[in-house]
Formats: sequence, structure tokens, C-alpha cells
Amino acid sequence: MAFTLAACAEMLWRDRPMEWRVKRLTELGFQVGLWNWPDHDLAMLERSGATFSIMNGYLSGRLADDEGAAELLRTARQTADVGLRLGVARLNLHGTGLGEGGLPVTPCDTVSGAMWMKARDTLERIADLAEEKGVTFTLENLNLAVDHPGVPFARAEDTLALVSAVNRPGLRLNLDLYHAQIGEGNLIELCRRALPWIGEVQVADVPGRCEPGTGEIAYAGVARALEAMGYDGPVGMEAFASGDPEAALQAFRGIFAPA
Repeated sequence: MAFTLAACAEMLWRDRPMEWRVKRLTELGFQVGLWNWPDHDLAMLERSGATFSIMNGYLSGRLADDEGAAELLRTARQTADVGLRLGVARLNLHGTGLGEGGLPVTPCDTVSGAMWMKARDTLERIADLAEEKGVTFTLENLNLAVDHPGVPFARAEDTLALVSAVNRPGLRLNLDLYHAQIGEGNLIELCRRALPWIGEVQVADVPGRCEPGTGEIAYAGVARALEAMGYDGPVGMEAFASGDPEAALQAFRGIFAPA
């Protein structure tokens, strides 16, 4: 399989300094995923030698109202410059900012038609920014039932509708299969429908959000299906380790890059 493998440094070796985690992932042959860049020493990340697959592409803001969109675009511009400095391949967005525990800063139970139109307009402006800066943004699906109740545009169906409507190369999907399994299921067909717009596939198992092979998702079948449909992009493990992190990474690699 030709997938590029990455892993989220925030979720592994949580008792170790970030510098150690980034270097260890690099030594093991993985690209590195990050969350919010202000939490980290940028000079350290620059000299680490790591290849960064993805990080959060904004610091605050929302897709679907004027004030929130202006803030999202302001912080996305700031983040794009940091992404260029670090060579980050993809800058990740959500329907609204996430706070403590992944809960939305501005929860929303009902999304109106006007909000859909505003979200599309905001993402068009994000695509303009991507073209101006030479970067790629992604829009990530989340789950509402377990981790992120109250996030607008959270389902994969929603993120796919928005990204495909904009349909520009600077805006792609971060298709998170852990979230999709909780919210929607039918993962292989979802990947097939989303394929033209996928920038990255992220994986963790259900329940527990640990490495593939610890739960109900038949990830070996998903990997074969992705290969058969021609996907050859990055697959990122955004998961906690059920035990030893290196064993978790080995299990992930064994499914998506078998020897």
C-alpha cells in the first residue's frame, strides 16, 4: 500500500516532552500531526527534522456568522504563515472553535439555511487564502454523540457537502473515520463518495479512540478498499495508545503499510 503514515504527537507518550515525541515519531518513520501551534516551541519544531502532516489551521472563530468568520479568517491567515514556516502539509478547520474537552466554544443545535450559505462563503474565502499563501486547508468531520456535541457542520455528510460545493484545490476533507463510525458508519462507501476531495484520512478505533485493531472497525478491509479505489494519500493515526505507544504504532503500520 502506498499510503503515507502519520501520527498525532499530542495523543502519544503524554508523559514525555513534545520535542521527544516529535523526534521519536520521526525516527520511527512517521509524519507528525499537531493540534494548536501556540502550545509549542516553534523553533524546536523547526529544528526537529520532522515532516508535519497536519495541524489546526485556526485559533478561534466560526464558519457561519459574520463575526465568527472574520475571526476564523484572521487566525487562519496567522496560522498559514506558521504552517509555511514549519512546512505543514494541511491546516485543519472545524465548524466552530473547540474548547476544553473538545466542546464547542459556541454550541449550535440547529443549523439554518442562512448558516449553510455563510459557511460556504467563509470556506470560499479560506480557499482564496489558501491560493494566496500556497497552503492547503482541510475541513474535519467530528462526532456529536460522544466527543463534540453542539458542533455545527460536524457530520461527514456536512463536511463533504461544503467542501464539494466549494470544490477548490486549497480546501480538502480531513476525513476522520473514528468520528464517522460513531456518527454515520458505512465507512467504505463514505470514502468512495468523498474520494475526490480527501486531503487526509484519520483513524482511531471505536469505542475508546485507541489504535486500529482495538475496537469494532474492520480497518484492514478499509485499507484494502482505499487502495482499490486509488487513494494514495496520507493516513494519520489520531488515537490514544491502548498500551505501549510503539506497539500501537506498529499495529497501525501493520494494517496500513503491511510488509
